[in-house]
Amino acid sequence: MTSGAQGMRLSVWLMMAATLALTGCGDFFRPEPNNGGGGGGGGNTGNSAYVINASANTLAGFTVGTGTLTSVPSSPLALGYSPAAAVTMPDNTFLYVVGPGAIYVYAINTDGSLTAPSRGAQVALVNVSAIDISPDGNWLFALDLATNVVDQFSINRSTGALSAVAATPYTVTSGTVLPKAIRVAPNGALVFAALGTGGDVVFTFNTTSGVLALSQTLPPVSTTTSDNAFAIDSTTAFLYIARSGTGGGVALYTIGAGGQLNSVSGSPFAAGNRPISLIIDKTGDFLYAANQVDGTISGYAIGTGGVLSELNGSPYASGAQVGSLGEDNTGKYILASAFGGSPDLSMYGFDAAIPGKLSLVTSAATGTSPTGAIGVAMTH
Repeated sequence: MTSGAQGMRLSVWLMMAATLALTGCGDFFRPEPNNGGGGGGGGNTGNSAYVINASANTLAGFTVGTGTLTSVPSSPLALGYSPAAAVTMPDNTFLYVVGPGAIYVYAINTDGSLTAPSRGAQVALVNVSAIDISPDGNWLFALDLATNVVDQFSINRSTGALSAVAATPYTVTSGTVLPKAIRVAPNGALVFAALGTGGDVVFTFNTTSGVLALSQTLPPVSTTTSDNAFAIDSTTAFLYIARSGTGGGVALYTIGAGGQLNSVSGSPFAAGNRPISLIIDKTGDFLYAANQVDGTISGYAIGTGGVLSELNGSPYASGAQVGSLGEDNTGKYILASAFGGSPDLSMYGFDAAIPGKLSLVTSAATGTSPTGAIGVAMTH
């Protein structure tokens, strides 16, 4: 995302917890044939988008074609719970979904459809708001809702099963913690967590030993400022934060040794009302911010030192309460899900004449309205 650039890796509690009534349980996908084991998916070498619908308690899958969105078989699929976040494995074998009190896994088939493992889809009993996966596909990190910790799991690459490894605590110096997003850096050595009005925390991660360690706490700008989401450039040199409230916009920090963050002059850069999701395109030249209250997407050119300049025609119209951004694996399209619909899912192409400018190509409903499309996770 997510996600996000970020490999998407949709790792998003994209609406505040008060917005959602997370109820229900269960996992009702097309049953996997009873072959005596969990088994992994065949993996998807295609181009797919998966949208979690918090109001409808469903998950919609689409194949991304040339200017088209086509539903995958059996979409939308009933979950039996209200999803809050989702992320795909880097090799496109599994999709992980956050539900109330649990994390679920589904195998991604070659046609883009999803299958629940024969052992059951629930792979962890934990109350979290956001998840992300390391670039090597070996570790899943989850931002806990109950306590100030990051939950860490090792991933069975064959079955998708999760094994709890650690719960690494963090402390904040001020503000109120409202867990929003977690992101693993492209280099795999850093993990960032956005805590809403509690600021942000940075962890170092040893990919060999699996040890996660708190490195830095970034205090909130004010009691009325919320840090909601991240984007990180491909070289792990710059961190962008979607920030709303007092001092809101897109904040830019350089990433130093051990993940030390330093604010860049001119930051934050102006955005719309309540930026909630960020993504850097595959060229690394442009950044986009979803403005939830406005129902728009702000676009920026990334200049020297990571500095942002707003693009021509920005902001671009999107769905009501747009909340999650993703990029297809060809780098040709930006997708946006909108909690308020109109439409649920929008797909934008890049203007041929004006670099970086977004133009709506097509859109799709993700189920029977209202779906509450809260997040989009893309294959890689």
